[in-house]
Amino acid sequence: MEKQIKKGFYFKKYEAATVSPFDKLFDIFKELITHTSGDFDEAISWLRELDVEYKLTDENYTIDDFIEDLKKKGYIREVFKDDGSSGTGITAKTERILRQSALDQIFGNLKRSSTGNHKTKHAGNGDEQTGEFRAYHFGDGIENISLTESLRNAQINNGTEEFKLTENDLVVEESKFKAQMSTVLMIDISHSMILYGEDRITPAKKVAMALAELITTRYPKDTIDILVFGNDAWQIAIKDLPYLNVGPYHTNTVAGLQLAMDLLRRKRNTNKQIFMITDGKPSCVREKDGTYYMNSNGLDEYIVEQCYNQAAQARKLHIPITTFMIAKDPYLQQFVNRFTEANQGKAFYTGLKGLGEMIFEDYETNRKKKIK
Repeated sequence: MEKQIKKGFYFKKYEAATVSPFDKLFDIFKELITHTSGDFDEAISWLRELDVEYKLTDENYTIDDFIEDLKKKGYIREVFKDDGSSGTGITAKTERILRQSALDQIFGNLKRSSTGNHKTKHAGNGDEQTGEFRAYHFGDGIENISLTESLRNAQINNGTEEFKLTENDLVVEESKFKAQMSTVLMIDISHSMILYGEDRITPAKKVAMALAELITTRYPKDTIDILVFGNDAWQIAIKDLPYLNVGPYHTNTVAGLQLAMDLLRRKRNTNKQIFMITDGKPSCVREKDGTYYMNSNGLDEYIVEQCYNQAAQARKLHIPITTFMIAKDPYLQQFVNRFTEANQGKAFYTGLKGLGEMIFEDYETNRKKKIK
């Protein structure tokens, strides 16, 4: 008798993945250390308060046990402060994990792409093979010669009795350029980024860490530079992003744009762009004599005109500026609209939620120039 095969579904009780006490606390710790700009003592103080309220630990594994594990695993180390006293700080290993965590949070649903995957339609001496072949021309790189196709041609053209390979037998595989992108990310660190009871700097910081990790790991041929702007503008290293904080600053957008263009002028990549995350109006410029002109009341015509001039200058240099305005005041939209028109760039009026996804989409779809 033929054995009958039964088909159907088998259901079993769902069992959540086991998470160790350390991993459970570490996920919370990563958020806290980002919010406290790398201040370990403050982050642990918050963690202890959360433990009291939500019973995160028990007698078998305490916060002190967690701190010891952080030391053993190389996530924290002893540091010396400017006043000579010692304390506890995070290590480079933790800085890297914070960037990876930000990337997973913001871009976690994205599929891994090939390195430097900004393609153009122009065929030539590029670095991505297309699978199409053509005859060899003087000046073609030896590395682009298809050995298999060339040997096959030699056999067809010259016979198999005596092997002979001539220039007429050589075949080159066509390739496409991968357009490399140089990006400068500008982050507003003026005091307004923490005013009105809303923490705007932490989401901006997370976006910066995620974008930096995305570009350095998935698009290693691209470049990213990060600068901050308050009364002045200065460049910061990727490793310093977790420690980023706001100051008692006005908003010198002009200085930020000038530094961004200076950084991009040094890049050899054909494609260049500026991303600017800000929540306020330009309120400060530095004069030629080194003094500062500041005005926080409304839109100062003298200041905003200099911003428009910088936007137009970037346009002449073929550098599009994408502005992410995380505030929606009508007069700010008026400024951003004119600024965007002067540069022929783009602007997004967005809250903090979804900021990272918007920046990634713009990074992926930004206009690419053909390499000639």
